[in-house]
Amino acid sequence: MPGLGASFGRGAMTNHFIDMKNADVIVIMGSNFAENHPVGFQWVMEAVEKNNALLIHVDPRFTRTSSVAHKHVPMRSGSDIAFLGGMINHLLAGGKIDRDYVANYTNAPFIISDKYAFTEGVFSGLDAEKRSYNPESWQYEKGPDGKPKLDPTLNHPRSVFQLLKAHYSRYDIETVVKITGTRKEDVLFVYDAMASTSVPDRSGFFAYAMGWTQHSNGVQHIRTAAMIQLLLGNMGVPGGGINALRGHANVQGATDLAVLFHDLPGYLGLPAQGAHANLKEYLDKGPKAGFWVNRPAFVVSLLKAWYGDAARKENDFCFDYLPKSKGEHSFQQAFNVMAQGKIKGAVCLGQNPMGAGPNAAQMFAGLSKLDWLVSIDLFVNETAEFWKSHQTGGLGHTADPAAIKTEVFVFPAATVVEKSGSLTNSGRWIQWHEQGPKSPGDAKTDAVFTIRLGQALKKLYAGSAEKKDRPILDMTWDYGEKEEEIPARVLKEINGYAVKDVLKDGKAVVKAGEQLPSFIFMRDDGSTAGGCWIYTGVFAKENKAASRKADKPGEGIGSNLGWSFAWPANRRILYNRASADLAGKPRSDRKKVIWWDANAENPDGKKGKWAGLDVPDFGATMAPDAKPSDKGLFVGIGGMHPFIMNPEGRGRLFAAALKDGPFPEHYEPVETPVENVLSKQKSSPVAKIYKSDKNPIGTADKYPYVLTTYRLTEHHLAGAMTRNLPWLAELMPNL
Repeated sequence: MPGLGASFGRGAMTNHFIDMKNADVIVIMGSNFAENHPVGFQWVMEAVEKNNALLIHVDPRFTRTSSVAHKHVPMRSGSDIAFLGGMINHLLAGGKIDRDYVANYTNAPFIISDKYAFTEGVFSGLDAEKRSYNPESWQYEKGPDGKPKLDPTLNHPRSVFQLLKAHYSRYDIETVVKITGTRKEDVLFVYDAMASTSVPDRSGFFAYAMGWTQHSNGVQHIRTAAMIQLLLGNMGVPGGGINALRGHANVQGATDLAVLFHDLPGYLGLPAQGAHANLKEYLDKGPKAGFWVNRPAFVVSLLKAWYGDAARKENDFCFDYLPKSKGEHSFQQAFNVMAQGKIKGAVCLGQNPMGAGPNAAQMFAGLSKLDWLVSIDLFVNETAEFWKSHQTGGLGHTADPAAIKTEVFVFPAATVVEKSGSLTNSGRWIQWHEQGPKSPGDAKTDAVFTIRLGQALKKLYAGSAEKKDRPILDMTWDYGEKEEEIPARVLKEINGYAVKDVLKDGKAVVKAGEQLPSFIFMRDDGSTAGGCWIYTGVFAKENKAASRKADKPGEGIGSNLGWSFAWPANRRILYNRASADLAGKPRSDRKKVIWWDANAENPDGKKGKWAGLDVPDFGATMAPDAKPSDKGLFVGIGGMHPFIMNPEGRGRLFAAALKDGPFPEHYEPVETPVENVLSKQKSSPVAKIYKSDKNPIGTADKYPYVLTTYRLTEHHLAGAMTRNLPWLAELMPNL
C-alpha cells in the first residue's frame, strides 16, 4: 500500500482482474498467482491465449505459475530490488522509455534540493542512533513563488530524471547477476520484454502478492516496479499498472475500512498524539493541493457517521474521541507490549497468531500474559489452545498450563456462505452476496458479534457521567435487531447520507435523509455523514454492489461498469487520464480508455467532457488545457495532470514521503552472511528491529537456511478453516 500510495496517490491495485486480458507482457514477481488466485488467473491465461501475451514468472521457486509461464526466471530470495533496479538502468541507458509520458506525467522534470545526497547506501538526513531519516533534504527546490522548480528538458543535474539515472547506473547487468544469481541472458530477456511496452500501442503489468509485501523492505520492492511502469508509460492504460493481489479474505476491504493500525477508513490517516491536538491541527497538516484537499469533508463526515448528533462544530465534531497514535501499533509491536503485561485482553476475530504469526515464541509469550483472550473462528485453532503443552513443542520449551493466567473464550463463527454482505476484491470491486444456509448452533457472523458487543458496552456504560466514557455512549449504533438487516444497514452508513440538506449555490442537491450519490457532495460543516468516503456511491438509491450487468461479449475493454461498484466513483482503471495525450486524444487507439469530447453537452449547458470506456479518474468536465486553480475540488491540478491524488498531479519517480528513502535501494537482510555488493551499508540503516529475548538476531553458522512462506490452493491461509475438511486435507495433507 505505501509503495503504491507514495508513487501514484492511492495504495490500491491500479487496474483489475478482467483488464489483465488486455496485456501484452505480464511479469509475476512475489506471487504464485496460479496457485493463490486461480479464479483471477483465468484472465492472465486469456491474455496469453487470445492476446498473444508473454507471461514471465520471476521467483526463487518453480511453482504452478512457473509451469504455465513462457519463461521461469529463478533468482535469489530477497534480491528483487537489485533485479528491478537493473531494469531501470537498462531502460534509461538504452533510451527504452516513453519519454513524452515521463516528461509530462511524472515528476522527472522536478528539481530536488541541493542538500540531497546519497553516499554508500545512505541517503542524506540519517539519524543513525534513532535509525530514522529526516526527509527535509529530499524536498523539491522551490522558486520565489513557492512552487517547485522544473526543467522540462530533464537535463538539470538535480532533476529527478538525472538523479534517477545516477542512482541506478550502479545496477549494471554484471552487478545484478552477481546479486541475484540469475543468468545474464535470463535477466536481459525480462528487461527487453518489459522494454517492448514503452510504446503507446503496447502495455504490460506487474502482479505481486505476499512475496513482496512480507519483506521488511517490501514497500520499496513495490516502489521499484511502480517506477518502471511510470518510465514505460504503463499507468492508466488497459493491460498495464501494478496489480496487487490481495488476500481472498476481503483484505482489500479490510484495508479500505482501516483494519491497519495507522489509518482511519478511506486512508485518512490516524491522528498522532502531540502532533494533532485538535481537529484544526489534524486537517491543517494535510495536503494543500491535489484531490486530498477535500479531506476535511471526508473526516467530518466520518465523525458525523460515528458520533451522530453529539458531533458538532463547537466540539470539533468529537475529534477528541478518536484514539491518538503514540508511535507504532503494528501486529509485531502489539505482541511485544503484550509480553510485557501491558495489554489486558485481545480478541482474535478470524485471526490465528500462533499458527500464522511471524514469531510463534513471541506470540506465545504475549498471549501468556493476557488476562483474557477471545478466539472467534470456525474451529478451535492453535491460538485458542496456545496454553496446551503440545502447542509449544517446537518453541524450545513446553507450556505449563497451570502457570498461564489467560482465560480463553471461544466463540463459533459463521462461514462466508452463511452470511450476506459485501467483499471487496483486489481490483477494488465491492461485490454483494446473499446468505445461503443458516449457521449451525450458536455460530454468529462477525458483524452480529461486533454489533451485539457494542450494544452490551453501551448498556454497561449507560448513566455514566465520566468524560472518558462519552465515546462509547455517543457512538451511533442503530443497526436494528434483525440480524439479516445488519449488513445492508452497515453498507448504507459506509456509503454516507445527508444529515441536513446539502447545498450548492444555495440550492439543495441532496435532501436531508437521502443517501449520498458521490463523495463530491460531502461537506465539512456537519451536514453529511459517511463511514468511508471512497465507498460513497455504492449504496445511493440502490445497492450497486449487488448489480450484475456484465458487458456483452467482445464489447469494450472489460470495464463491466454495470457489474458491482468499484471505488472510487466506479472507476475501473485508476489514473486513466494518462491514457490520453496532452490534448486529450487517446495515445493509442488500441489502448484507449477515455478521451476529451469537446462537443459533449453538460447539464449546465456548457460543452466539453471526458468520454470513453471507463469512468474518468479525473474532473469530468476539466478540459485538457485547463490551468491549475487554487479553488474547487482539484486544487493545483490542471487538465494535464493524471495523478490527481498527488499534490503535483504527477506520478512520482522520486518519493520523499517514504521513511526509508526516496529511491529504492538494495540491502541485504540483517541476519545474512552475504556482503552488499552495491555499498558498504550491508542492511537498511532504518530497518525496524524488534528487541526482545524471543527475537534474537541469528547467525548463518547456526542456521544457514532461507525460509519461505507460501500459500496453497487446497488450503486457506494457515489452514485453520480448511485442515478440518477431509477432502481438502486429503488433497494436500502436509500442512
